[in-house]
Amino acid sequence: MSSENRAWTVLSMLEWATDYFQKREIPDPRHSIEWLLAHVLDVKRLDLYLQFDRPLSQKELDGLRALVKRRASHEPLQYIIGHTDFMACNIRVTPDVLIPRIETEQLVEILLTHTETMRNHPVSLLDIGTGSGCIPISIQKENPRWQCAGLDNSEQALNIARENAKRNEVDVNFFKGDLFNLTDNNYCKEKEWDIVISNPPYIHPDEKSNIKKQVIDYEPKDALFHSKPTEVYRSIIKFAKDQKSQLFLECNDKTAGKIKEIAEQYFEQVELLDDLDKNPRFLLAK
Repeated sequence: MSSENRAWTVLSMLEWATDYFQKREIPDPRHSIEWLLAHVLDVKRLDLYLQFDRPLSQKELDGLRALVKRRASHEPLQYIIGHTDFMACNIRVTPDVLIPRIETEQLVEILLTHTETMRNHPVSLLDIGTGSGCIPISIQKENPRWQCAGLDNSEQALNIARENAKRNEVDVNFFKGDLFNLTDNNYCKEKEWDIVISNPPYIHPDEKSNIKKQVIDYEPKDALFHSKPTEVYRSIIKFAKDQKSQLFLECNDKTAGKIKEIAEQYFEQVELLDDLDKNPRFLLAK
């Protein structure tokens, strides 16, 4: 952002920053400046298009300059503004938690569709590796009669998840636990879970070279990578089978077929569904 003495408007800033981000190979450059500018001006993103001629004050420019610099360094947009939308919820995110993806929204939508007849029943649901808590919070918001909980091994993530539950005015219980010791966890053993859902760390470290810079440099690696991702899934699948739960999983499209084979060792009915890009992504079992 030039320090030259010029009159900046909403439109001129959108155009300048889009070009600036493009030159630095920032993903979705126009989308990025729209969100940053809307954040600084405290307006809805779409309302920017009703205010093209609005001049920006020096205070607004100073605030925006710092955010543009952070985004130009490939820091994720959601971490810069501190939150993101997920289903009908507003979810606070920090570098302690993974940024919710559209694929995970699809996982929740698949679950809600497949459990429509259970909506008014007292269902218990456990999200394993909950992170920001976006999965059980959004499900609880849609199905208020359900009892939803989330497990994670990160105390920092659990604190964010609890804050998000309050932010979205839902009653979700979050507790600490280990993916490989689910049957030894006291809280897990105290309840019978009708549904188990999970988007666990499923990327093998060998795949790091294929990951975008803004992901590899900023998001929590423990939430993304695991040296034995298939064993992570096996632990979750076995726990769900022991609980006689319905199971909903988000998978790495490169290993989804292998996860399906593991699930078929434990469940009679296993189905693999594609994501919006037609990649095998979601496993359903019962």
